[in-house]
Amino acid sequence: MNKNFNDLALLLLRVGFGGLMLTHGIPKLSMLSNPSEFGDPIGVGPTISLILALIGEVVAPALIIIGFKTKLAAIPAAITMFVAAFVVHINDPIGTKEKALMYLCAFVVIGLAGAGKFSVDGMKK
Repeated sequence: MNKNFNDLALLLLRVGFGGLMLTHGIPKLSMLSNPSEFGDPIGVGPTISLILALIGEVVAPALIIIGFKTKLAAIPAAITMFVAAFVVHINDPIGTKEKALMYLCAFVVIGLAGAGKFSVDGMKK
């Protein structure tokens, strides 16, 4: 496949999954005023859990969208989706955890492949 199409595919993957993840993370910003309402799936307290979720669902996806430190930014996004699928929704049917698994797969691919040339990271090359 032409390298330009690979870079375009990475751009679409980054913007698509990063943008859609923001629709899950941005509403959580309002919970900062009362973090005790947020769950504590990994046992670190609701405030820390909320902060970690915001890093994985707002900060990391924003970096992924623009393609800045993309491989590193994909790590907290993937970890957040791993926790969602295998901790928060562990006893739920596959249809319930399917979305978290799709995001997890996408962020792992982004982490392995990088941002491509249509990104801040790609401008350096």
